Amino acid sequence: MAVRRRGKQILIDLDKGLLYVHLGMTGKLLWNGRSGKYTRAFLEFKNGTLLFDDIRTFGRFEFFSAPPANLTNVGPDALVVSFEEFYSRMRKRKGSLKVLLLNQSFIAGVGNIYADEALFAARIHPLARSGRLSERRARVLYESLGEVLALAIEHRGSSISDYVDGAGEQGSFQSLHNVYGRQGETCLRCEGTIRRIVVAQRGTHYCPRCQRV
Repeated sequence: MAVRRRGKQILIDLDKGLLYVHLGMTGKLLWNGRSGKYTRAFLEFKNGTLLFDDIRTFGRFEFFSAPPANLTNVGPDALVVSFEEFYSRMRKRKGSLKVLLLNQSFIAGVGNIYADEALFAARIHPLARSGRLSERRARVLYESLGEVLALAIEHRGSSISDYVDGAGEQGSFQSLHNVYGRQGETCLRCEGTIRRIVVAQRGTHYCPRCQRV
């Protein structure tokens, strides 16, 4: 057995076939966890059990004898994409950068929290147009995105509501958020006021003083 990941997609290779897992908004994989009312799948291995819990059932847990092509029909993983490819793909797109970062066909693995945090780190407004971003500012965004994702992984993610890691432990990156969930609070960089708007039906947080269009 082997476990692979591309963006938010998890592929578990079995002796015959594979399991495809997408956690959606509330799904979680728990190793040797306790089965409960929201457990949707239960796998037993020689050395333990793996549970798939999903309160809102937006996730996916499916078995395939062979991987369908559309399962990996996403952009390059955000943690491994080169700047050259990142910038080249960006120049071909239109629309706001917040929408682009959430588009898994552009790059895979960036969620709402980390898009907001990366844009803040890069001092770029979420509604800035992707096709108008200079190469210099695109590189700053690229580097900021990598740094934010690496730091979030180091702190085991953001436990905003019910998120826990595979061991059932809460993450701690939420204590390092600069903008996400901090609407109305003071910006930690410039002492402006953090605002919240809705972009593509997603709550979007930014500092209007630090992040100008």
